[in-house]
Amino acid sequence: MTFNQRVWNLCKRVPKGKVTTYREIGRAMRSKAYRAIGQALRRNPHAPKVPCHRVVASDGTIGGFKGCASGKTINEKIKLLKKEGVIIEGKKIKKFSAKLHQF
Repeated sequence: MTFNQRVWNLCKRVPKGKVTTYREIGRAMRSKAYRAIGQALRRNPHAPKVPCHRVVASDGTIGGFKGCASGKTINEKIKLLKKEGVIIEGKKIKKFSAKLHQF
C-alpha cells in the first residue's frame, strides 16, 4: 500500500460531523510528514468517498482545500463541513476539541 493510500484509508475513517488533523493522521501512520499528508489529500481522486474536507489544521483552522487556499475553495470546504453539522466561526471549527476525531 502506498503512502497516499494509507492517508486516504485513514481519512475514510473520519465520521460525518467530525474533523481530524494532518497531525492526527501522521500520528496514526507514525509519521511526521505532515506536508506529504497534505499533498496526498490534495491528490485525492476519490472525493467525496474519501472525505478530505474533514482534515483541518491542528489549531482548528480550516486551511486549504483541493490544493488551494483561495476563498472559493475554502468556502466550498466550509459548506461541506456545515452540511455535516460542523459549526465554523470565522475560519475555525467551533468546539474543536469536541469535534476532533483521533485514531
